[in-house]
Amino acid sequence: MNLKYMKEALKEAKKAEKYGEVPIGCVIVYEDKIIARGYNKRNTKKTTLAHAELIAIQKASKVIGDWRLENCSMYVTLEPCQMCSGAIVQARIKEVIVGAMNPKAGCAGSVLNLLQMEEFNHQVELTTGVMAQECEALLKEFFMNLRIKNKLEKDKQAF
Repeated sequence: MNLKYMKEALKEAKKAEKYGEVPIGCVIVYEDKIIARGYNKRNTKKTTLAHAELIAIQKASKVIGDWRLENCSMYVTLEPCQMCSGAIVQARIKEVIVGAMNPKAGCAGSVLNLLQMEEFNHQVELTTGVMAQECEALLKEFFMNLRIKNKLEKDKQAF
C-alpha cells in the first residue's frame, strides 16, 4: 500500500466535485504505476454505471489488454457499492484500498463484504481507512454545500 496513490484518488474525487458530482475518485495501479484513473460521472453521463471504479476498470482493461486485472491494486476514496464490488471481483483485482467507509451502501465490509465472500471464485485483499479523514471531509463538505445550495434555491422559489 502506498499513500501517494490514495492522494491521486483524492485528486480524481476533486475533479468530480468540480463538475458537481459526488466526489469519489479511484486509481488502479499495476507494477507500481497508475494505469487508470476514474471519478464519479453519474450525473454528467446520465447513467448509474458511471461510478469511479467502473470507469477505472474499463480504462485499466484497455491498458492491460485483458478483462483480468489480477495483479492490480485499486485505491478508492469511498467504499465500493454492490455494483462496483461485483465488478472488482469479476475483474479479479488483487487488492482494494479504501478511504472512507459507507455504512449505508458499502459492500466492502459495511453493509456486506462482497470482496471477500468464500463462495465466489475470487477474493480480494482489502485495506480500509486509508486517509479516511481526508476522504470523509471531502464528502461531508460536498453534501453540506449541496444542502445549503438546495435550501437557498428553495427559499428563492418561495418568494
